[in-house]
Amino acid sequence: MLGQAPGPEREEAPGGRRRLWLAVLVALAVLAGAVLAVPRWLEASEPVAEAAASRSLLTRPSDTVTTTTTVATTTTVAPTTTAAPPTTEAPAPPAAPRPPARATPKKGVAVWGNMGDLGHALTDVGAAWYYNWSANPSGGADGASEYVPMIWGANAVSDGSLARAKAAGSVLLGFNEPDFGSQANMSVEQALDLWPQLQATGLRLGSPAVAINAAEPGGWLDRFLSGARDRGLRVDFIALHWYGSDFSDAAVGHLRNYIEGVHDRYGLPIWLTEYALIKFADGGSTFPSDAQQAAFITGSTAMLEGLPYVERYAWFALPTPDDGSQGTGLYRDATTPTPAGVAYRAAG
Repeated sequence: MLGQAPGPEREEAPGGRRRLWLAVLVALAVLAGAVLAVPRWLEASEPVAEAAASRSLLTRPSDTVTTTTTVATTTTVAPTTTAAPPTTEAPAPPAAPRPPARATPKKGVAVWGNMGDLGHALTDVGAAWYYNWSANPSGGADGASEYVPMIWGANAVSDGSLARAKAAGSVLLGFNEPDFGSQANMSVEQALDLWPQLQATGLRLGSPAVAINAAEPGGWLDRFLSGARDRGLRVDFIALHWYGSDFSDAAVGHLRNYIEGVHDRYGLPIWLTEYALIKFADGGSTFPSDAQQAAFITGSTAMLEGLPYVERYAWFALPTPDDGSQGTGLYRDATTPTPAGVAYRAAG
């Protein structure tokens, strides 16, 4: 064809184009490699940072965490720990000790005679106070419980007895069963005439403790309290005695009715200074079984603790009788409780 370049010149053009395209492809390849490297770098760096931040929460002492990336490899080994020494079996516990006595301010006992280590018995049974029908504390008590003196009857009203009572305690019990011929055996008028001498001690003063019928209108105690009011004499609380001849479960209710009747009539605090289950008879006294006496102790003490106007109570009595029988006694000696003693020790 006229006007065209010779053949070799025409072949040169395709080679140049191929070089151009080659250069473009190389450039694109370089750019593509850079783009692909960025995500791989991110994939490698982010988990390493996360693992470092959260390792303390996610690893146990025996764990090993290894992270491998295209950028770096990080290996973290938790610190080694020394195994605890093997445990040895604990020794057998000692035998359980005897439950301690419950010493409440209300719970007390009546005491006679010489029990040897009286202080131990008072502590063991949990008696917060005791009395012994006299103005002098019992030997061997050693201050284990509060002592409350008593002026037993007309013959005990003397300067010496009253002075000893004043020195021995802060509360004074009045005459013991003045309504019984076998006890203090006093008329109401005689008791009223002697009462100012007891009052002069300045001690808190309990009424004479009649044996029966304390709430009976016109009875011994009723006439005494009426006479004391008329004469302007002081009586701070009522002292009562009660013995139940019904050994059934009803005995606790009978005692409560008696106490409530006295409180309703006179409105004064109550001290129950003698009580137990005994059936008195001319041919001799009858006692309940150990189980009956213990059940009565448990029920009656719970009742007495719950009556707010009952300030104190005292079981008759701490020792067993001198003839060797058990009677209503709580302890055979200073360290040996009867079944009743076991129940009274746990009461209160």
